Amino acid sequence: MIALVDCNNFYVSCERVFDPGLNGKPVVVLSNNDGCVISRSQEAKDLEIWMGAPAFQIRELVEQHNIKVFSSNYTLYGDMSGRVMQTLRTFSPNVEVYSIDEAFLDVAGLPEGLDEWAQRLRTTVRKNVGIPVGVGIGPTKVLAKVANWLAKKHPDYKKEGVFVLREEVREQVLKEVPIAEVWGIGRKHAERLKQKEVFSALDFITKLPESWVKQHMSVVGQRLQRELKGQSCLSLELMAQAKQNICTSRSFADMLEDVELIKEAVSTHASRCAFKLRRDGSCAGAITVFLHTNRFKVNDLQYANAQTLLLPQASADSRVLVKAAMRGLEMIYKKGYRYKKAGVIVSQIVPRQQVQQDLFACSSENPELMKVVDKLNGRYGQEKVRVAALGYKKGWHLRREHLSPCYTTNLREVLKVKHAD
Repeated sequence: MIALVDCNNFYVSCERVFDPGLNGKPVVVLSNNDGCVISRSQEAKDLEIWMGAPAFQIRELVEQHNIKVFSSNYTLYGDMSGRVMQTLRTFSPNVEVYSIDEAFLDVAGLPEGLDEWAQRLRTTVRKNVGIPVGVGIGPTKVLAKVANWLAKKHPDYKKEGVFVLREEVREQVLKEVPIAEVWGIGRKHAERLKQKEVFSALDFITKLPESWVKQHMSVVGQRLQRELKGQSCLSLELMAQAKQNICTSRSFADMLEDVELIKEAVSTHASRCAFKLRRDGSCAGAITVFLHTNRFKVNDLQYANAQTLLLPQASADSRVLVKAAMRGLEMIYKKGYRYKKAGVIVSQIVPRQQVQQDLFACSSENPELMKVVDKLNGRYGQEKVRVAALGYKKGWHLRREHLSPCYTTNLREVLKVKHAD
């Protein structure tokens, strides 16, 4: 059996941990540049605020119902996620972190009943971290996903927050699950399946031959169908998969024409890609820079371009990647446009120990220098020591007007508790 543990309304729950006064009140968290809703409390859902709703479209609802709005604080959310995952590892030796708020756990050979184990897990996570979670358990990954959906959405089970999908109730349960709610069934596939009179997960495994599924939904759909039948096709990925590329990008708070500000942004993205490479013990052999205007501004001139450069030798040195990124930007930047977003992608990633050396190239790599830079930044704060090209203006930074403090990662922002007289 496999368990899927999923944090409830994760970003909102993180904000509530440090402000219990938000419990029972409508809360939403916005995306980058405070653009769209990406997390909602149940109270906000009840007000019919939909996922992805543009912030400007819900202003009246926010004022009318006193909805608390937060900018996305990924530093806080990432740290809280790490604390949740650390707690989960005390419940199973085999944990696959699937996303920032989800993880699969191997629950084979438990000395206690599955329901009791799941409730103890929920209680412990809530006690240790303050985050509410739902637990779904099934014989395969897809059935664990189905069970988790029932634990969070079904009126008969969401109060307990746990559902164990055993073989004897599998068909009965799958009959209640809409096809669009099955993990791996996208909107287009759901529409096509409904035309074939497939409306539930049970219909998917009883009405469609495996050959049709493989032909129209590829081997991915075939595995999905088998998993719903109780045949395990997706094993736990206990080892971190090697990254094929790393992307760092941001939309600008305002439309930019100033090439110097764009250079600062691209330099920053390249530097952060370099840090991520060093953290993973990897190097990149190629770097891509991209830049584009806002396609939704139909009255503006539109332009988008990207440039990939091969490095003479795979590198994770911030200076090398920033220099290459600047060359790429010079090749694609054009005057007369108002730019909305820029980014950097590093690819052809290899482990540092496997970097192919060049006998004739004069390498500017300095791993020891980068170690010192990372150590200083780890102690005093991100980018306290930086490549000069990153600048200090930061006029391109995200708009985050409702940002909460980084309670768990910045000593200056640690929660202050006052004694009541």
